[in-house]
Amino acid sequence: MPGEAAPQSGSSIYKHIAPRPLCGALGAEIAGIDLSQPLSDEVFAEIEAAFHEHIVLVFPDQDWTPGQQVAFTARFGPVEEHPLKSRPGLPEHPEVLVLVNKPGNRGPRNDIWHSDISFDETPPLGSVLYGLQVPEGYGDTMFCNMIAAYANLSPKLQEVLRPLRALHSAAGLAARNNAGDTNANAIAQVPDPVSHPVVRTHPGSGKLALYVNPWFTQCFEGMTAEESRPLLDFLAAEATRPENVYRHRWRQKDVIMWDNRAAMHYAVRDYDENRIRVMHRTTALGDRPV
Repeated sequence: MPGEAAPQSGSSIYKHIAPRPLCGALGAEIAGIDLSQPLSDEVFAEIEAAFHEHIVLVFPDQDWTPGQQVAFTARFGPVEEHPLKSRPGLPEHPEVLVLVNKPGNRGPRNDIWHSDISFDETPPLGSVLYGLQVPEGYGDTMFCNMIAAYANLSPKLQEVLRPLRALHSAAGLAARNNAGDTNANAIAQVPDPVSHPVVRTHPGSGKLALYVNPWFTQCFEGMTAEESRPLLDFLAAEATRPENVYRHRWRQKDVIMWDNRAAMHYAVRDYDENRIRVMHRTTALGDRPV
């Protein structure tokens, strides 16, 4: 439970925080840190180390302003608006995406496994999501470990995948937004697909991770979508096995950050517009996958 004494993960590393692992696959909770306050370099370095180790971090009971959320996110990388402006931003902080679901203002679906904005030349390093108002017991978010997903494949399949590249496209996102049945912003123009390695090297840990997802990955480069689909489906099924997933039940004022270079996520859609859900999301820019 939040606030109780937690066993330290890698205790020789952590002197100021005590990450509590949330399951065997990925995820750790860090209690007792006030993210609204400036963090010393020593504390931030430990948070960053925990981020690389656990991929998903949960900070319970936070109370911060949009500006403070931007400042925290910026410690990891430049904070930018969504490249296609798929969700509205705050007037004073357009880089803070507002995710709203309420009567007469239906939020768009996100119940698909994906890595945020993988269709960009330089996809995000990570995302930070703040739960201002959450319907208790509804709207969980699931995360899967793409480093473990790759490590658990057979050596021969790993060898086959390492030289491959895949094309990522925002076409599915545009189709969802342009359907006009939610409060998502319409997307007038879909950029050309971009090519990324199927297996990328995490720049923080040096570990290899699968980098394909069912929502944005169209096909392997040089192959048709039909030829690519069986293997892409197999990889998605392997990555999202229950043993490789952490499911977070949201609490008011939770902050969750996840590493888009090493995880996919899925927003459970088990609520209607009568269950109010308001969240703020910021995103730290990453590097070109290699």
